[in-house]
Amino acid sequence: MCNIPIMDAAQEILSRYTANAYCQTHGVLLPVCSNQKMNVYLKELADICGIRKHLSTHTARHTFATLTLASGATIENVAKMLGHSDTKMTRHYARILDSSILRDMQTVAKNMAL
Repeated sequence: MCNIPIMDAAQEILSRYTANAYCQTHGVLLPVCSNQKMNVYLKELADICGIRKHLSTHTARHTFATLTLASGATIENVAKMLGHSDTKMTRHYARILDSSILRDMQTVAKNMAL
């Protein structure tokens, strides 16, 4: 368990639901019935927006971890934010980050050779 500061944009979204009847009745911050139903909604939004990538709550979690690591957060802090008991699972996101850095640097080297 840890306290994580919430970004202003996220706080603004949460504030929209403080008086929501479902949220008050169920003691939750957002009116989400289930993870499965949320994934159905995300798939529908992706279809409407023409997004071809599979969207899910897991994809969002993965994106959060990768972007947070790319922004300079320590792997220990990201592990704690994700609820990982150690950094072994979190290192998966760091490996993906390392591979994207390698790919990007290969592109830079190729462009500089021109």
